[in-house]
Amino acid sequence: LYGDRSGDTARRLVECARAASEARPDALRARDTERLADRDWYQSNERVGYMAYLDRFAGTIAGVSDRIGYLTELGVDVVHFLSVLQPRAGENDGGYAIRDYRRPDARLGSADELLAMIGELHDHGISLCLDFVLNHTSDDHEWAVAARRGSEYHRRLYRMFPDRTEPDRWEACLPEIFPDLSPGNFTWDDDLAHWVWTTFRDFQWDLDYTNPDVLVEIARVALDLANYGVDILRLDAIAFTWKRLGTSSQNQPEAHLIAQALRATVAMAAPSTVLLAEAIVGPNDLVGYLGRHELERRECELAYHNQLMVQGWSMLATRRADLTGHALAQLPRQPDRTTWFTYVRCHDDIGWAIDDGDAHAVGITG
Repeated sequence: LYGDRSGDTARRLVECARAASEARPDALRARDTERLADRDWYQSNERVGYMAYLDRFAGTIAGVSDRIGYLTELGVDVVHFLSVLQPRAGENDGGYAIRDYRRPDARLGSADELLAMIGELHDHGISLCLDFVLNHTSDDHEWAVAARRGSEYHRRLYRMFPDRTEPDRWEACLPEIFPDLSPGNFTWDDDLAHWVWTTFRDFQWDLDYTNPDVLVEIARVALDLANYGVDILRLDAIAFTWKRLGTSSQNQPEAHLIAQALRATVAMAAPSTVLLAEAIVGPNDLVGYLGRHELERRECELAYHNQLMVQGWSMLATRRADLTGHALAQLPRQPDRTTWFTYVRCHDDIGWAIDDGDAHAVGITG
């Protein structure tokens, strides 16, 4: 990723992992030992997951305690709570504009209550998945606030431009993710007097991973969440993390290197924490986030099987299974140390992304 800066960046990441390891609570150290002896805990087909917005499920973090019995009665042993961390004040994209990675939403409860909830889930055999929004922060995150105040270090954590020259070059090949809600990929900020890269919404500032400080800062956050006891870090929008002029700036090779660096760093300090790739990409690209490349690499342990989700709804809609059989047969096998996070529905839209080649192979059109 970083050429002649790679050695120094690797050293900094190792130092972050060492500090996190030394600070890791004894209960989580014991969990590490247990799961190192049972490395396929996340691969077992006996795992059952449940996803919910925490406020709608339990009202508050403390309220989860009263509903653990409900989860265990269902056989759930992995729970993904959404919108837990402190979001932007005001509009916040359903909680995905993160103001503070290390604190829960104050409306839900305190940091101590979050730690207590995680401990109680663990005591009942339930693993916790939380969102780790690593492509962007909110525009009121402490880094963004410091950037507005003139800190050059924090300005360099983001992509910003003094005029439209560079943004216009990039816009020529960038798709719009939410053209109605947030047209374009750049937002003018009066305080900065710069255009800021905002892929998703105008209040979500994209981080600049060409700067190794970004990777180190994000790794520190990942390690802190792991030390809270988070078992699965869902890497939100991982496919968007690296930008390349002349492309869609999605699913670039460097996005995989970022995931691999985070995997290595977290594994050193918190081996019972695993990474889940939220990579909604084409079927041939999907297994890359599990480490399937020309040379197999340790990347995320889990990835959403969005193809299976899409094909499941397609079968219901069309009352035919031949497209599904053909499409899934084309999917390369995932590496042995990884598995799919299979799901019926999640908080995102139901996708209908059918590969045109697969459709043609069974006599229909995309």
